[in-house]
Amino acid sequence: MLVAVRDLAMRLPAGGRSLTILEGVSFAIAAREVVAVAGASGSGKSTLLGLLAGLDRPTAGSIAIDGVEITTLAEDALARLRRDTIGYVFQSFHLIPTLTALENVAVPLELAGAAPVRPRARALLDAVGLADRAAHYPAQLSGGEQQRVAIARAVALRPRLLLADEPTGNLDSSTGGQIIDLLLELHRDFEATLVLVTHDPAIAAVADRILTLRDGRLVADKRALAR
Repeated sequence: MLVAVRDLAMRLPAGGRSLTILEGVSFAIAAREVVAVAGASGSGKSTLLGLLAGLDRPTAGSIAIDGVEITTLAEDALARLRRDTIGYVFQSFHLIPTLTALENVAVPLELAGAAPVRPRARALLDAVGLADRAAHYPAQLSGGEQQRVAIARAVALRPRLLLADEPTGNLDSSTGGQIIDLLLELHRDFEATLVLVTHDPAIAAVADRILTLRDGRLVADKRALAR
């Protein structure tokens, strides 16, 4: 299994008491699977994805990514694992506003010393259909174009695990559908495992499996209809 989660819990202090975000969550995800994490707002979906990415540490439980227990890794080792294994797509894009589309995609390549940087970044922009927008800054791009740049950046180092947090949340339905199609295409081309958070049943239906959270607990793990 590429991802193995056992008895995961996340609790935060709130007004002198403990607020439970996740409790007793366990599941495994095989390599190359497409998994949707579904549930109502406040069910713990985004918190779970952040924990899988090592962006936060859980209160209890274990998370293994490609056989490595990430909850006990030192920060430097965790940063290397994120760089080498995980790509993350944010709902709100998180592009660097002072960098062009090409420069945003080049950032992870430069940090990893993955030369030649510029040709590889251009090829990635071409793969997401934005070769002609390379010199544009985020403010000059539509929401859908910004998300495409963010996706190109997330897959720049060909991660084995691609995580997407409500990747269509800030987009209209037509553009959102194009983004989901793009994520599925890259999942196939790069043979990556794709885990996406969504509250939209139509988007969840594209997955191989749907994990449903309710009030911080995993209440269903169902195989989706064949794609």
